[in-house]
Amino acid sequence: MKCKITRNAAKKIKEIMAKEDTEGKMLRVAVTHAHGDHAHYGIGMDEPTENDVIVKTDKEIDVLLDKTQDMLDGVKIDYLYIPQEGFVITNPSKGNHGDH
Repeated sequence: MKCKITRNAAKKIKEIMAKEDTEGKMLRVAVTHAHGDHAHYGIGMDEPTENDVIVKTDKEIDVLLDKTQDMLDGVKIDYLYIPQEGFVITNPSKGNHGDH
C-alpha cells in the first residue's frame, strides 16, 4: 500500500504530534464514508491492529492503513490554507481528487 504526504501536511502533522501525547500511536488514515467509486477520508492518531499495514513515507511519518480497505491504497494527505484551512485527503490513484 502507498501513501503520500505533502510538505505542508507533514509540517502540520509533526506540530500536532509534538503537542499531543502520541506515545505508541501513529497517524491513521481511514475511510469515513464510501459510495459509488469514491470514498471520504479522515485522519487521527491510533495504535496498530492486525489488519493494518504500516506505510513508511518520505516525510519520516509512518501511516497506518487498513489492508482490507482497497480505497486507502494510494491516498494523498495535503494541508491547505485556502479556501479553508485544514487537511485534505484524496486518492488520485482511484480517481478521487476531492470532495464533491
